Amino acid sequence: MKVKGVAYRTIWVNGDGWSVGIIDQTKLPHAFVTTNLTSWEEAAHAIKAMIVRGAPLIGATGAYGLALAMRADPSDAMLEKAHTVINETRPTAINLKWALDRVRNALHNQPTSSRAAIAYQVAAEIADDDVATCSSIGDHGLKIIDALYEKAGRKRTINILTHCNAGWLATVDWGTAIAPIYKAHDAGIPVHVWVDETRPRNQGASLTAWELNSHGVPHTVIVDNAGGHLMQHGSVDMCIVGTDRTTREGDVCNKIGTYLKALAAHDNGVPFYVALPHSTIDWTIRDGVKEIPIEERAQEEVTVMSGRTSDGEIVPVTITPEGSKAANFGFDVTPARLVTGLITERGVCAASEAGLTKLYPEFA
Repeated sequence: MKVKGVAYRTIWVNGDGWSVGIIDQTKLPHAFVTTNLTSWEEAAHAIKAMIVRGAPLIGATGAYGLALAMRADPSDAMLEKAHTVINETRPTAINLKWALDRVRNALHNQPTSSRAAIAYQVAAEIADDDVATCSSIGDHGLKIIDALYEKAGRKRTINILTHCNAGWLATVDWGTAIAPIYKAHDAGIPVHVWVDETRPRNQGASLTAWELNSHGVPHTVIVDNAGGHLMQHGSVDMCIVGTDRTTREGDVCNKIGTYLKALAAHDNGVPFYVALPHSTIDWTIRDGVKEIPIEERAQEEVTVMSGRTSDGEIVPVTITPEGSKAANFGFDVTPARLVTGLITERGVCAASEAGLTKLYPEFA
């Protein structure tokens, strides 16, 4: 995608051929800052501190982290150490383990002299695959939006609600849930996006809104609890969100608060779609509520907010009484029964084992 006319991916290898460039997402929306990763430890920190975030992107970052590790020390011991430490940074999103395993498997039985080059090659393949995958997700999701536009007589704007950030900042490019919106907008379909703020880190207000604004897509930021009200009053045509892990039977794990949006959509007859790449499907588990590990993050993310003052200074502000504790669950699970359909790079399917294995027969 483009920032002020310049095309960017969210992760890339620099001109020196080995250091890795990323966008520091903790600085958005007030500043667009890029930084470099020069060690696997820096890659692990970037993932854990959410300098990079979004399931597909942290997978690609993890892959490049192993490449950096192999450049420094291509031994088996370093490979296992870097794999373990990076994998533990974010426990919920399955893409991270998927990407790390793909690199590690490619390095097994390879001479140490070749490992760095192979790791960089596999990481690049993961990144390129994600771009193509997300573009295809956008194409399949576009058909759903176009059908809604056709149903509306091609006479009015299609209103879409999303939660958290599943745009190009969460992937290598295009995004998952936002890719169909970009494709629809670019095709001339009038779309408007209700952007949940997504407390406590405000990925919707800070990142999704910034993306949509940069691309010229009409949108309105709303507080997290406004979605049900909008659905009751017919102001939402469809919901579309991403997912950090999808079970074999179609349960989806996404940013905390997604489950409540799905319940509201179900109660009001609003289609609720989830967009995901193949790397987000965990074929080894069935029950998302029981089996997906839910990340718990620091309470300071809830008790402290940062923002820009009238004189342009970025400052942190404590919003809770001194001594009040906060719980900070990063994700929740939406059962498959509440999901209208899964939008993948291979097409749209029912949120079920039968639906997923029809698209991915190799896992049947």
